[in-house]
Amino acid sequence: MRSVDIEALVSVGRPALSSDGDVAVFATSRPDLVADRGVGQLWRVDLPDGAPRRLTRGVADKAPRLSPDDATVAFLRADERGRAQVFVVSVLGGEPVQVTDQPGGVTDVAWSPDGTRLAFSARVPEPGRYGTVEGRDAAAEPPRRITGIRWHSNGAGYLDRPSHLFVVDAPSTDAEPFYTPAPALEAPEKRVIPAEPTRLTEGDTSWSGVVWTHDGSELLSVPDVIETDRRDLRDRIVAVAVEGGAEREVLSTSADLSVAEVAVAPDGAIFALANDVGPEGVDFVAPGVSLFLLEAEGPRRLTDAETIDLGEVGSHLSFDDGDVLVQDRTRGRLRLLRVTRGADVSEVLGGDLEVNGHAVANGRVVASVAAPESFGELVLVDPVAGVRAVTDFGAAVRERGVVVPVEHEIAGRDGYPVHGWVATPEGEGPFPVILQIHGGPYASYGVHVFDETQVLVDAGYAVVYSNPRGSAGYGRAHGRSIRQKMGTLDFFDVLDFFDGVVAADPRLDGDRVGVMGGSYGGYMTAWIIAHDHRFAGAIVERGFLDPTAFPGSSDIGSFFGQEYVGTDPEQMAAQSPMAVVDRVRTPTLVLHSELDFRCPLEQATRYYAALKRQGTEAEMLVFPGEDHELTRAGRPQHRVQRFDAVLEWWARYLPVV
Repeated sequence: MRSVDIEALVSVGRPALSSDGDVAVFATSRPDLVADRGVGQLWRVDLPDGAPRRLTRGVADKAPRLSPDDATVAFLRADERGRAQVFVVSVLGGEPVQVTDQPGGVTDVAWSPDGTRLAFSARVPEPGRYGTVEGRDAAAEPPRRITGIRWHSNGAGYLDRPSHLFVVDAPSTDAEPFYTPAPALEAPEKRVIPAEPTRLTEGDTSWSGVVWTHDGSELLSVPDVIETDRRDLRDRIVAVAVEGGAEREVLSTSADLSVAEVAVAPDGAIFALANDVGPEGVDFVAPGVSLFLLEAEGPRRLTDAETIDLGEVGSHLSFDDGDVLVQDRTRGRLRLLRVTRGADVSEVLGGDLEVNGHAVANGRVVASVAAPESFGELVLVDPVAGVRAVTDFGAAVRERGVVVPVEHEIAGRDGYPVHGWVATPEGEGPFPVILQIHGGPYASYGVHVFDETQVLVDAGYAVVYSNPRGSAGYGRAHGRSIRQKMGTLDFFDVLDFFDGVVAADPRLDGDRVGVMGGSYGGYMTAWIIAHDHRFAGAIVERGFLDPTAFPGSSDIGSFFGQEYVGTDPEQMAAQSPMAVVDRVRTPTLVLHSELDFRCPLEQATRYYAALKRQGTEAEMLVFPGEDHELTRAGRPQHRVQRFDAVLEWWARYLPVV
């Protein structure tokens, strides 16, 4: 596929399933170059044999939630100012009705058990900021007073907009739409809405998640006090009364858990996806996210943190009678597991795919998945019919040409097995080879169609990529092995896998090689070219490059660097690309985004300046308005421009012919 073919990458979000298992509703999203944004709508499919049809016609509709009576879908849609609001639409289709008009936008929505109300969380800006005063430019806002150690977040910006909990009566899908009444002599102009929401929380605490208790009297959520010097990652789960807002603690910080997801089973039992962060609250390296059942005696772990990894972004819970369905990350796949309350574990859906969302009802399971030749499909797991895809969005990708990578496992220099893939153009070669390195470090390359690899293969390059020690999906010990010794075992694994597959395949030209990576992959690329000078060129993207500058600039700086590289200056320097930048001789392209708060722009500018100062061939490309997620969720035009820059760089320093 070419760079402009990213428009064919249709992703499928977490589905909703009717209580009888006969109707599934899901959202799709894809990059659109004309709109220069991600676009998508809601779809409905009648199971088991129906054809998918569009349910809405919005620009970027997402997060569908079916009402308990299966008649209405609540979802999120951006209003005319780009703020996500709650809408409802009949499950049969029709004109959606807007439910909220939140100035900071809605972040989550859930139906009450009786279907009469909707709970949602929404960011609440301080009056006078973020467009709450018409015509006031952001530059004219008053200064921000910051007293805590966390004050910004990648993709969100400043954290002076805490997320609060609300409930609102669910309107009929035949309700009047929003409208602005005619001007009155004394009354200010105000939009008329179906029902005014009730706000349940106040203050600087930000609330994550809206989950109704079984009886509909409370909302379960995770509070986060931003304005604090607390560095630890321990969470509480709090029940907030829908009538009056009284708070009751369900899980305290004494459990030493960081909570990623909370869900309530049909019988009222409370479950959580969480990981143990230790008594100091900062042990997050290879976190070992597990399934917990919250009991009166305390949380009971149901899955093994050492071998089952439930921590992939987007992981969530669904319930089948008394059992729980969860997503396990393993060897580049994401499989769907069933976990009983007795801690028995079995596989529901596996193979060469990545499960990104799921729902279950009446014995049927639907799952949104990605695969080697598709970025997103909806799959039905039926007790009678078995497993089959009910969509074929991947057809557009296959028409543009997809190479399925070949899986390998190579024994490293110490005998440790390193797992990865090689994607090769058609023909006998020999092909120039590009070594790709993933971010994280506790992340992984997977089996889904990957645009960054496919575009390079289309241009004539063989691409080698692996999941070295430090990666996710190979057990917790694998992930923790590089803690405070980055650039050691991971460095060996990356190069040993590369050398092993290149030596074994005469189509791969070991004399014409390049290296590139983003985030932790940017770190590893910078580290490699300081220690190995065989590469004709390098691309260092959104890298973690200077650990000493990270704590005061990154949104995760209060804990990330200290846990991964330590705090001793000599120990940090021994793992720092900036400390060895003077050894770099490889021509290097530095790519970064202007609003990257995860690996801030100064990481790139300091590194680039050092390269230029010492005379190393280097260029830097900075993307305006983008953050750390440019390659995955940036403006489509920017994503294509990035690909163009990458291909131009390799054409210059690693030509195919």
